[in-house]
Amino acid sequence: MSKTNLLKSISKIKRNINQRSKKTKNHIRISKKFGKDYFDGKREYGYGGYRYDGRWKPVAKRIVSHFNLKPGSKVLDIGCGKGFLVKDLLNIGIDAYGLDISSYALKNSEKEISTRLYKGNAKKLNFKDNFFDAVVSINCIHNLKKKDCIKALMEIERISKNKSFIQVDCYETEKEKKLFLNWVLTAETHGYPNEWFEIFKQAKYSGDWFWTKV
Repeated sequence: MSKTNLLKSISKIKRNINQRSKKTKNHIRISKKFGKDYFDGKREYGYGGYRYDGRWKPVAKRIVSHFNLKPGSKVLDIGCGKGFLVKDLLNIGIDAYGLDISSYALKNSEKEISTRLYKGNAKKLNFKDNFFDAVVSINCIHNLKKKDCIKALMEIERISKNKSFIQVDCYETEKEKKLFLNWVLTAETHGYPNEWFEIFKQAKYSGDWFWTKV
């Protein structure tokens, strides 16, 4: 298990923290539906428009290199959204699939990979043990409550062949925590690194990881 930044090719977006700090319970309620407002509505509800722009291409290549994958290797992206990473993995020869809880995202996915995307929840994955050569989950499982987050990590361990990567919300200082709490809409589980390491320990998670910070 190691700290690995598979998304370092993606430029950090400058966020208007002050705007998000004015969020209400209604903003959170709407965002947690993971529908049109979350993906393609106003920024105050989520992405503010989630469209394919090629940014996942270098991430796909890094995943292949990091896990030493070969053409035809099976990879699952948990929390795939509209399937952009799945598309870019497929285009470089990987047998890629995606899973997401959002009917809206799946319905509005890239047409050429729509049959490779499944609706489901990370806490229970309907795949056989060791089915995938690698499993990734980027900014997804922290949207589950702690007990379900642990279940999701256990499921990732079960279906992957000892090759997995997760990225989750984290903060390392009080200042970072304050910024995060002003920004966050959907995350149910978050904390300092030691709190995440305890979760990893409970789940017996042995894969790689990295932090998402505001």
